[in-house]
Amino acid sequence: MTDEVECVVVGAGVVGLAVARRLARDGREVVIVESEDAIGTKTSSRNSEVIHSGIYYPRGSLKARACVAGREMLYRYCAEAGVAHRRFGKLIVATTEDQRPQLQRIIAAAHANGVTDLRLVEGPELAEMEPDLSAVAAVLSPSTGIVDGHGLMQALRRDAEDAGASVVVHSPLVAGEIGADATITVELGDSFRVRCTTLVNCAGLGAWDVAAALDGFPPGQIPSRRFAKGNYFGLDHDTAPFSRLIYPVPVAGGLGIHLTLDLDGRARFGPDVEWLGDVDPAQIDLSVDPHRVDTFTEEIRWYWPGLPDHALHPDYSGVRPKISGPGDPDADFAVRGPSDHGIPGLVHLFGIESPGLTSSLALADEVAARLRP
Repeated sequence: MTDEVECVVVGAGVVGLAVARRLARDGREVVIVESEDAIGTKTSSRNSEVIHSGIYYPRGSLKARACVAGREMLYRYCAEAGVAHRRFGKLIVATTEDQRPQLQRIIAAAHANGVTDLRLVEGPELAEMEPDLSAVAAVLSPSTGIVDGHGLMQALRRDAEDAGASVVVHSPLVAGEIGADATITVELGDSFRVRCTTLVNCAGLGAWDVAAALDGFPPGQIPSRRFAKGNYFGLDHDTAPFSRLIYPVPVAGGLGIHLTLDLDGRARFGPDVEWLGDVDPAQIDLSVDPHRVDTFTEEIRWYWPGLPDHALHPDYSGVRPKISGPGDPDADFAVRGPSDHGIPGLVHLFGIESPGLTSSLALADEVAARLRP
């Protein structure tokens, strides 16, 4: 038996839900299919929940454009939908004098992306802002914040369903066929088939497998796949002595082991970068190796020398779905639509790592634009 629906969105993470909401509000008939037993159980729920301001990404890149636009869209949406969030602000710190030039490059890159509210702080002002911080200077980003990621996904799901979309869990896409008549037939779970004219692949870690499962999709259009695990450690104390997020200058593959705060002011540290290579996403071990605490402690004490001994405990981990690997320049988001591969109604999203949560609403607009005739 084969059912028919206009649009299938694969993956009910934050981006998939945002895309489904946008398409349903555009009047499309939308079904969201999710392989797990609930929405947002993978990358979308295993990150820092940071609302990024758009500082680090190359000028003109989709990451830069989607993050800057998505940040303001997200703040407005959270206020309107009642999603818990807070603009903590963050400091990107230089702990030694030889890191000062990196701060200037960060400010220049941010300005090129239209982020003009950054400023350099140092000396007595920096000491007054964060007395327990050890740094020679820092970049203040006042528009950085934290969002309740689970609350955000629940709100997006509610909006999508209010607009007529349906969410179906326990429904992995196991096979598909691209027809000559601009229809796509996909097999879900236990041989349930759906024919659609629009398919949006927002499967995150599984986006490459979804693309490869579509008979008729050119394999050359599927980018390389790399996974980088990010581990987090929590602070045993109830609160940290900081009122803002604290970031070191960026490192290869990530933004360094930084301090983030939850909406109650509790601190966690991470993520680090643990390269996994091209492995089966279902086989990734998400436990946190407690032996990594020594590296965390050493990195954190560069900017917080007062971190007490034995104050960290393994918390959780997540996996970044990346296109670039160790030693490569960070790759941009890859949104591949009909203008790229020539198949009407088909959009793939690859490499949606940070700042994917911040960019989710803007990426939904990007997908809608790629689907226009």
